[in-house]
Amino acid sequence: MQPAQIGTAPAINTELPTEDADQHSSSDEYAKRFSGPVGAWMLSVQEKALFSMLPSDVISVLDIGGGHGQIALPLSRADKSVTILGSSVGCSERLKEFIDSGAISFKSGNLVELPFHDRSFDCVTTFRLISHCTAWKTLIAEMCRVSNSSVIFDYPVWCSANFLTPLLFRVKRLLEGNTRRYRIFTTWELKREFKKHGFRCAQLNKQFFLPMGVHRTLRSPRISQLLESLARVLLLTRLFGSPVVIRFDRVSRDK
Repeated sequence: MQPAQIGTAPAINTELPTEDADQHSSSDEYAKRFSGPVGAWMLSVQEKALFSMLPSDVISVLDIGGGHGQIALPLSRADKSVTILGSSVGCSERLKEFIDSGAISFKSGNLVELPFHDRSFDCVTTFRLISHCTAWKTLIAEMCRVSNSSVIFDYPVWCSANFLTPLLFRVKRLLEGNTRRYRIFTTWELKREFKKHGFRCAQLNKQFFLPMGVHRTLRSPRISQLLESLARVLLLTRLFGSPVVIRFDRVSRDK
């Protein structure tokens, strides 16, 4: 099912930078970060968070920078009409069989200048992108423009172990091998930015208390599950959990 085309097509702005932060997250190298039993467990936590807040009436979804397939494939299996926007055709390589079969659609373009009409999709998602996006405010404005209902994405939050990231980045890179520098947000600044575009925070889910790098080092889903379950019982995840999956809804859906 193709998403409805509503409103006016955006004019091309040649002054906007081309955002290509998804090229790394769409690569085989990046996929190795979520390989094996621990990676599968972390992705299952993320998928559960996504579906816990996905509105029941969503049919069409735009997944920005989703060449990693972490969101597009589960949504496709749930019978959603999914379009991925990648910064280059190369970002589709890992999903070629699903694109060729028609399970998902792929389009290339500037991630901060979306080549779609206003309010074209029921929901817009982007995972593993906003914290690496220099023009993140423009990304938010564009997500709000093309969404008719909701925007769902993930981000690292300051009130968590991420507070130590500037001091421990070298240690994190030593443990994980291919980590990148990234922006850390406060939930307040994101709420403020979405409010400018007529969206309000509807729901959020904090995924892990311990840094994901620690879980990769432990290499044991069972131990990780036990530790995270304990953190949830002690309310540590509610207070200090990260990354956060958050949903913003359009305040008025009148057209």
